[in-house]
Amino acid sequence: MVPAFMFATGVENSSPTIQQGRVRVDEMEKTGHYEKWRTDLDCVQDLGICFLRYGVPVHRVYLGPCKFDWEFSDLVFNEIRRRGLYPIVDLCHFGVPDWIGNFQNPHFPELFADYAEAFARRYPWVQLYTPVNEMFVCAVFSASFGWWNEQMKSDCGFVTALKHIVKANVLAMARILKLRTDAIFVQSESSEYFHAESPRAIKAAETMNAKRFLSLDLNYGRRVDSTMYEFLMDNGMTRDEYHFFLHTNLKHHCIMGNDYYITNEHRVSVKGELLPSGEVFGYDEITRQYYDRYLLPVMHTETNLNEGPRGDEAVYWLWKEWANVLRLRNIGIPIVGFTWYSITDQMDWDTALRENNQNVNPLGLFDLNRNIRAVGKAYKQLIYDWKHVLPTQSICLRVPLQEMGCSEAKIDLLRATSTAPALKGG
Repeated sequence: MVPAFMFATGVENSSPTIQQGRVRVDEMEKTGHYEKWRTDLDCVQDLGICFLRYGVPVHRVYLGPCKFDWEFSDLVFNEIRRRGLYPIVDLCHFGVPDWIGNFQNPHFPELFADYAEAFARRYPWVQLYTPVNEMFVCAVFSASFGWWNEQMKSDCGFVTALKHIVKANVLAMARILKLRTDAIFVQSESSEYFHAESPRAIKAAETMNAKRFLSLDLNYGRRVDSTMYEFLMDNGMTRDEYHFFLHTNLKHHCIMGNDYYITNEHRVSVKGELLPSGEVFGYDEITRQYYDRYLLPVMHTETNLNEGPRGDEAVYWLWKEWANVLRLRNIGIPIVGFTWYSITDQMDWDTALRENNQNVNPLGLFDLNRNIRAVGKAYKQLIYDWKHVLPTQSICLRVPLQEMGCSEAKIDLLRATSTAPALKGG
């Protein structure tokens, strides 16, 4: 039987390009996953985790129109299936193949949909997908901040990237659903908030707080507010393009996955500059804002923290984030999963992958020698303590998994936890 609550981790698979497209930042390569992928799966199972956010290295798989190299993916996904793990498949994580170029390419949405369909045909047993990871962040970092891929710094570049990325996500969902009607899509999106540091910064902060919703508004076919409509129209989106998103009707196949890090809240200066604010509201309050807007089941799809000089900062962050999850559940928000990201340490995220310095970021449940960290031990205990408690009641979505050796399984996702009684002390 599929576990009702999705305790998860992931394999970091970011793959943007930097230096005007000349250098590919492949986190799977830098962290040694291509050589140690079996050990990484061992680590996942050692923690008692069944759900794994796992990304296909699209730049290695998708070699050209209708041309794919599935050799590595076949090895890993066959083993994931054999072990009884449930992958949440990430098809695009911040980068595209060199032959596509970047997110300014108007052909990207259809090309990506072809790739998503090809994947779903090859692995028909996969049910859970994140077609495009962190659509908003990808567009901002690539076309507004000028850090990755097209490295643009303009509103027009941002809107172009955003509309192509979200359209790609929507088309991919539609293609996958034609092959597997019970597919579920977990949107892993960054949950942001912008705080005005003075009254003169309120307008800029309000604009940024409206902009943070654009990717999910478009993805779920929700009308944007008037300020954002003007922003989109002024920066290259046409009415026909906007109406494409309004006519999208796939929301009922989705879980609103949201990511929260200590860097997700920002202070906005009088000049409109962004400064780090640290955690002010926290995951609880910001997730309520997103849930009130979309009214979808929620999954906490990413968090982590550097273990710090004492070695226990990450452990404290894990327990605090989990307390936030329990708080949301206790007030009736249907939260169906939690993720520490990633299974191993990462590389060069201290410069947001803008520099290839080979710096190890101690953010994982295991280090790069695959030795468990203190936060890994704490997460293992947390899962053991809570896996039979959440949820206590639910409405089940039945999923046929005959191809996995099960006559029938139940997966409590789309309506889980909303009817469960509150837990004391959460």
